[in-house]
Amino acid sequence: MASWLGGLGSGLGQSLGQVGGSLSSLTGHISNFTKDILMEGAEEVGDAATELHVSNYRLRETESINAALKLENERLKKLCSDLEEKHEAAELQIKQLSIEYRNQLQQKEVEISHLKARQNALQEQLQKVQKAAQSAQLGAGVLPPATTSASYVPAVKHSLGFEGDVVDFGDVIWSQQEINRLSNEVSRLESEVDHWKQIALSSKVQGTNDAEQSEICKLQNVVKELKRNLSREIDEHQHELAVLQDAHRQKLVEISRRHREELSEYEDRIEELENQLHQGGVNADAMSDSKITEQKKIAQSLEGGKVEELHVVKDLEDEIRKLNLKLSSAKEENEILLKEQELAKVEKIQVTQEYEKLKSDFSVLQSSVAEQDALLKEKEKNLQSKTSLPEDVVRLQQALLEAENEIARLSSLNQVNQGKGRLEKELTSAPHKNENILSASTEDQNSELSQLRHDLERKEHELNESIAERETLIGELEELDKQNQEATQHMITLKEQLSKQHTETDGIIKQLKFDIDFERKKVSALEIEKMEAIKELDSQKEKLSQCSYALNDLHISKQQLQENIKDIQEQLRKAQDCNLHHKKEIRELQQRLKEKEEELSLSLSKLTEKSNQESKYSCQDLILEEREVEIAKLQNDISQNKQLNEDLEKSLSDLRTENGKLIAAIEELKQELSEVVSEKNKVYFEKDTVVEALKMEKRQLQSELNQTEKRLLEQAHKYEQSIEELSNARNMDTTALQLEHERLVKLNQEKDFKIAELKRSVEQMEIDHQETKEMLTTSLGGQKQLTELIKEKEVFIEKFKNQALQVKQELEQHKKVSKKQDVLKQNLEEKDRSLAVMKEENNHLKEEIERLKDQQSRSTPVVEPKTLDIIIELESEVTQLKVIKNNLEEEIEVLRKTIEDQNQTTVQLQQSLQEQRKEIDESKFQCEQMNVTHERLSLEKDEEIKKLQKTIEQIKTQLHKERQIIQTDSSDLFEETKVQSLNGENGNEKHDLSKAEIKRLVKGIKEREMEIKLLNEKNVSLSQQIDQLSKDEVGKLTQIIQEKDLEIQALNARISSASYRQDVLCLQQQLQAYAIEREQVLAVLSEKTRENSQLKTEYRNIMDMVAAKEAALVRLQEENQKLSNRSENSSQDMSRETIQNLSRIIREKDIEIDALSQKCQTLLTVLQTSSTGTGNGSGGVNSNQFEELLQERDKLKQQVKKMEEWKQQVITTVQNMQHESAHLQEELQKLQAQISVESDSNSKLQVDYNGLIQSYEQNEKKLRSFSQELAQVQHSIGQLHNTKDLLLSKLDLVTPSLAMTSPVSQLSGVQYGAPEVLSDESKILQKELEQLKKKLQESDSTIRTLQENNQRLSDSVATASEIERRNQEGTESELRQIREKHDILQKLLREKDILIKSKSDQLLSVSENLSNKENENEVLKQAVTNLKERNLILEMDIRKLKEENENIVARCREKETEFRALQETNMQFSMMLKEKEFESHSMKEKALAFEKLLKEKEQGKTGELNQLLNEVRSMQEKAVTFQQERDQVMVALKQKQMESSALQSEIQHLREKEQRLNQELERLRNHLLEMEDSYTREALAAEDREVKLRKKVVLLEEKLVSSSTAVENASHQASLQVESLQEQLNLVSKQRDETVLQLTISQDQVKQYALSLANLQMVLEQFQQEEKAIYSAELEKHQKQATEWRKKAETLEEKVASLQNSLEDANAALDAASRLTEQLDIKEEQIEELKREGEIKKEMLEDVQNKLMNLMNSTEGKVDKLLMRNLFVGHFHTPKNKRSEVLRLMGSILGIKKEELDQLLSEDQRGVTRWVTGWLGGGAGSKSVPNTPLRPTHQNIFNSSFSELFVKFLETESRPSLPPPKLSVHDMTPLGAAGTGKTSNTPSNSQLQDSAVLGTSRRPDTNPFLAPRSAAVPLITPASSSGHLLMKPISDALPTFTPLPVSPDASAGAVLKDLLKQ
Repeated sequence: MASWLGGLGSGLGQSLGQVGGSLSSLTGHISNFTKDILMEGAEEVGDAATELHVSNYRLRETESINAALKLENERLKKLCSDLEEKHEAAELQIKQLSIEYRNQLQQKEVEISHLKARQNALQEQLQKVQKAAQSAQLGAGVLPPATTSASYVPAVKHSLGFEGDVVDFGDVIWSQQEINRLSNEVSRLESEVDHWKQIALSSKVQGTNDAEQSEICKLQNVVKELKRNLSREIDEHQHELAVLQDAHRQKLVEISRRHREELSEYEDRIEELENQLHQGGVNADAMSDSKITEQKKIAQSLEGGKVEELHVVKDLEDEIRKLNLKLSSAKEENEILLKEQELAKVEKIQVTQEYEKLKSDFSVLQSSVAEQDALLKEKEKNLQSKTSLPEDVVRLQQALLEAENEIARLSSLNQVNQGKGRLEKELTSAPHKNENILSASTEDQNSELSQLRHDLERKEHELNESIAERETLIGELEELDKQNQEATQHMITLKEQLSKQHTETDGIIKQLKFDIDFERKKVSALEIEKMEAIKELDSQKEKLSQCSYALNDLHISKQQLQENIKDIQEQLRKAQDCNLHHKKEIRELQQRLKEKEEELSLSLSKLTEKSNQESKYSCQDLILEEREVEIAKLQNDISQNKQLNEDLEKSLSDLRTENGKLIAAIEELKQELSEVVSEKNKVYFEKDTVVEALKMEKRQLQSELNQTEKRLLEQAHKYEQSIEELSNARNMDTTALQLEHERLVKLNQEKDFKIAELKRSVEQMEIDHQETKEMLTTSLGGQKQLTELIKEKEVFIEKFKNQALQVKQELEQHKKVSKKQDVLKQNLEEKDRSLAVMKEENNHLKEEIERLKDQQSRSTPVVEPKTLDIIIELESEVTQLKVIKNNLEEEIEVLRKTIEDQNQTTVQLQQSLQEQRKEIDESKFQCEQMNVTHERLSLEKDEEIKKLQKTIEQIKTQLHKERQIIQTDSSDLFEETKVQSLNGENGNEKHDLSKAEIKRLVKGIKEREMEIKLLNEKNVSLSQQIDQLSKDEVGKLTQIIQEKDLEIQALNARISSASYRQDVLCLQQQLQAYAIEREQVLAVLSEKTRENSQLKTEYRNIMDMVAAKEAALVRLQEENQKLSNRSENSSQDMSRETIQNLSRIIREKDIEIDALSQKCQTLLTVLQTSSTGTGNGSGGVNSNQFEELLQERDKLKQQVKKMEEWKQQVITTVQNMQHESAHLQEELQKLQAQISVESDSNSKLQVDYNGLIQSYEQNEKKLRSFSQELAQVQHSIGQLHNTKDLLLSKLDLVTPSLAMTSPVSQLSGVQYGAPEVLSDESKILQKELEQLKKKLQESDSTIRTLQENNQRLSDSVATASEIERRNQEGTESELRQIREKHDILQKLLREKDILIKSKSDQLLSVSENLSNKENENEVLKQAVTNLKERNLILEMDIRKLKEENENIVARCREKETEFRALQETNMQFSMMLKEKEFESHSMKEKALAFEKLLKEKEQGKTGELNQLLNEVRSMQEKAVTFQQERDQVMVALKQKQMESSALQSEIQHLREKEQRLNQELERLRNHLLEMEDSYTREALAAEDREVKLRKKVVLLEEKLVSSSTAVENASHQASLQVESLQEQLNLVSKQRDETVLQLTISQDQVKQYALSLANLQMVLEQFQQEEKAIYSAELEKHQKQATEWRKKAETLEEKVASLQNSLEDANAALDAASRLTEQLDIKEEQIEELKREGEIKKEMLEDVQNKLMNLMNSTEGKVDKLLMRNLFVGHFHTPKNKRSEVLRLMGSILGIKKEELDQLLSEDQRGVTRWVTGWLGGGAGSKSVPNTPLRPTHQNIFNSSFSELFVKFLETESRPSLPPPKLSVHDMTPLGAAGTGKTSNTPSNSQLQDSAVLGTSRRPDTNPFLAPRSAAVPLITPASSSGHLLMKPISDALPTFTPLPVSPDASAGAVLKDLLKQ
């Protein structure tokens, strides 16, 4: 057990050690983290970039720490879970093993007892034999060795699974147990062997002492038994202990569980009692209140008038209630007190019992605690760890605490239980009393007064008794309280005793609690820190996100600024170009004008008109307005004629066209500019790549420079050492021995220093290694984060692109929706108008109905049929109108909903449009920037254009002549068209139509509709032709452009030859002119195509509108026709109105058809003109086509005036536009001039900025070198001071006062007098100084030369800029007037410049930060490489050590195997020896036996001897077998011992390994902590350095502002420094060591300066070469682009000429469109008027409907006299044979049952009186029936039966000839649909049924029994069926009377047959 416990303890110790290690590492991390957080407060960096860097770094650190913490947490959790699992498994295994071992032990003990019994029996037999032998022979007796065989042989074989299995915690414990058990058995067996050996020896020596030996054996056996008993008792004791512990735990668990259960039960009971109380009180109150109210009611009913008695009764009842309440309360208090008494007693008993139990438990616990403490102390000694206390002790302490808590709870429960008892009693008593009161009140209602009085007296008596009882109970309660107090005091005393007893345990518990609290606090602190870390992480993440956003913004702004700068530069260049170009063109124009003046003076008489046209049309080629103004002036000077007004008008039209051209050209330029920008972007990208390559080379050079500097420093150190050695050598001359001694000492010290330095370097290497590891991890994390960010940004960009596309799609969809919405709105408006028309019609109808009613009321019954017919018709129309109205209302509601939805969508669309507008504005801004960049590009090509502009004049003159010829033709034609259009104006003729012409009009309308359709088809075909022609035009233009290109190529070929070099300039100018013209033509073409597409879209829209209007007109016509048809019979006024409407519609149709025909003609003319234009190529138009156009225009006489007005308006707008364009052009010129000026300033600033950057970099390099030199100087000074101190001390000791002076003067820098010895050295130093001065002078001279070069460069730059300024001054003088007008624009530009400057400053700061970061990265990379090398070295060392360890382990294993082999051989030898001994022993025994046999033979006892021999043999055999078994067991035991020893060694090896690993872990943790501390310090130091450096940088930047003055100051300072150096050298002559150091430093400086100068020169040369190459490449590109532009311009000019004509045609088409729109407006106004009329009619209709409804309501339940009379007469008219059938039919119609009818008929038929009275009496309740007027026309059909005739009549009548009239196109649905859909509007059930019937029938049939009340149906069919009432259809809206229930599919005939059957 002890070994097992030891193993367990060791395992626990290891696991806890791991946990402790991880906790220590955790705490280390947390401490570092807190340090970092505290340090954050101190770090406040001004720069945003540095802040970002710091925050990123901290974020990474925090993330890494967080990750480490998470990993450690997970690892600890895993460890804990593994340990718990192992613990449980170990416990289970231990229990199983203990059970198995106990069973095995019992078995073995049984076996041993059996063997002992056998052994005893054998011993007794042997003793008997020996006694017999002794009696026979008195020789030496021999004990048989059989006794040795009875040894304890354990046959337990456990399969040890260590060979293949993994060594687990449980396996280790089990193996330890096995080893312990085996070792015990081995020791026991060895003791037995020794014992048996002693016995054997004693048997050999003392053969006689048999009795003594037997006694010894017995004693030994007893001893063994005692030992076994001891071991068994120990095991049993341990087992009992374990059992007791388990039992104690179980008891504790059970007690706690019971306690909890009891608590829960008590709480439940309390809740239940409270609930009962509440319920009881509420119920009682409710019941008592209800019953009292009932009693009061009864008393009131009984004693109605006795008010006084009632008052008395109420008073008595109140008193009774009070008494009852008092009684109940008293009884309840009594019961409560009794129960409390009982409960208190019971609780007292329970408390005492529990106290006794707790006492006993406590005593048991104390004993167990004492035992556990003892065990714990032993374990603590073994483990040496105070923290790992056993779990049992903690549990016991918890149990004690729980016991104390239970006592407290029980005491509190006493009070609770008392309260409960009271509540229960109150609850039980309350309901009983309530019941008594209620029963008494209910039973004695009559005799209440008397009983109440008796009750009062009785209850007063009871009250008194109850009060007395209460007093007694109160007394008892007080006694009980006293007893309770005594009990509580007793409890308190008991508690005090317990507390005294628990003082010792409480102390331990307090300590434990304190430890636990401390640990908890630690944990809580850790958790808080963790939370804070997480919060900080979150905040850092947020900061990161903000920073990333800010970065993105910065990048965007940077890009925008770059683009702005480029744009401005390009704009400046363009502006300059344009200015020069304009100037030259003006000069050329002036020259041309002079020439033309000369020509015109010759040919004024002949060609006045042509000259006017030429001067007019020459303006088309000129782009700017200034030229046009000059030309106009010249024309006025030349031609001062009457045609001035006409010329002005023509010039206006030309200006309009030119404006269009300009706009198109601008658009074209924009497109081409976008292409150029893309090309330029590519160029910039190439430049960026080149720059990056240069930067990379620069970095490489810098790294090489750094390496060279390091080498130089090393050389300097070497030189210093050599100088020191020389100085030492010189000192040796004076005092050789002393210096040797000192040198030895110094060497010693140096070696010591070196050793210390090496140690430090090793430590630093380790620190650096770990730092680099951490840095690598952080950098990797950062890179990952950056990559993730980049990916996310890419994803975002893609998302934004997709969103942009989606937005565009949504915009298109919304546009479509808006179009649909417009269409819907138009429909709504149309419907509203139709509604108004309908209302007007309804009003008319109502008036007519009223008039008809009046007529009906006046007219006699002879005129009834006609009036009835009219009424029925009107009613049907009214119902139909109602249905239509309902439909329209529903449609209106639907449309309103749609309008609301669309309004919402429009709001959304507006928002989206605003957003997109913003985006468009941004894009426009970007486009403008791009334009600016392209203008700048054009500036670079000015010089080439200057050379090529001389030849343009000749080419242009030729072109002008050609164009003038073309333009004259076109102008003539145009004039002719105008004249014809003006001459062909006529008035508009209008005519009215009569009534007879209505049919003709209808036919005309149909024909016109056909014509419209044909025209639409023509339009479609024409639009297709136009598309094809536009494509053809484009193709032809491309062909022309290709031809032009070919011509240009030919010209280029000519130019390439040597002979045509003179013509090169002319051709180039021509090319430029052609390119410009081509651009213009292209622009005009594109504009014309766009206009064409716009016209097409407009035409389509107009066609859609026309179609909609036509549909509306058709509907109106149909409605008018219907109305006219209806009103023919009733009134002539309606017919007149319809005729007027039709005539008006026809006129509108005519107008529409005219407009459409005009539209078609205009489109045809456009087509023809475009085709002819393309055919001619030059842009002229044939006269034939113009004639055709004029003929077609003759038809459009009515609209010519409007068109002219419109033209005048357009002319005015064009003039305004021209003025505006002039203003805009002026503004443009001003802006271009400003941009040029600003670009110059910008370029200067850039040059200055580049210079500043270079100087700043040089200064930085100098600073670094100075800082390095400073460090070296400080180090050397420190060494010198140390040496000085040493020398002084030694000189004080050794040398006399005279000798002391020299070393002191040498080493200290304080003495002023120099000795004689130093004179030689000072001379040498002076020489060296002179050399240095020379070198310095040389360096100064080089610097000056460089400065001169720089000045020259700057002068050249200045001269260049001055030349440019002189060139620009000319342009500026012209543009000063324009600048004065637009100062506002300049201010804006200045603001933008300020913004640009600020942004450029930001860019500079960002670039500086980037460079700093790059430098830092390089430094870090170098450090990383160094650390990697160190790491590799360390890894190599570790590998070597591992290999050595492995070798050692292998050797150990080999030795172990050899040892085992030796042991096995030894065992074999020992076995052999034992066997030999046994054989010898057996031989001896045999010899003895033979001797005995011989003796017995001699004596003659052969038989007995044989028996004895046999027995001896058998015994010997048994002994041999026993020995063999014993040997085998021994061998097995030894093997197991070997295995166990091997296992133990392995276990020890593993433990040692674990210890080593733990030690290494601890060491690494400590090292990590140290590293982190050092890292934090270094980081702080670095940050301090950064701050200092930043301050220095700021100072340097301030100095750099005045760079020129700074250079002079620097030279002056250098001279001052030289003087100061001279002074220092005088001092240094006294101090050798210092002078040597300064010399080396100055040499290094000189070398560095030389190197830096060389590098700078190299860099400058490279930059110059690169710039030259770039400029040459750019020049070539620009030249190519210029040639391309020229070609494009030529092609565009050609296109412009062709597209002018198409523009004029388009204008004509626009005029026609305007006319159409005016006509449409007129029609819309007419429709609105009609709608208003419809609304009026609708209102009339509604009034009529209301009146009808009132009539129906008033006459619904009444019976008509007519109906009654008709029935009565009909009965008598029928033959007598068939009158019964008539009666039956009438009865069935009236709703009389069959049985009643049969009874009536079966009785004596007493004539008409009986029948009439019965019918009248029975018909009172029935509803009204359709009646038939009696009209005896056909008397000859009386022979057939009445019912058959009636059926036939109804069948014929149920098929009407005329269909129901229709009102409008909307109401053209069948009646069935109206009936089914709108049944809800009908007023009665009968109507519902009726509508259902009508809805189901396919044709508009009506039920004959559903006729209206006023109708009179004849029995016989009349001759004229057309005018009859039943021929008209019955509408579903009219009121009808009870129909028979008929199936919807059944016909009228089937219905009648069913009636007949009844």
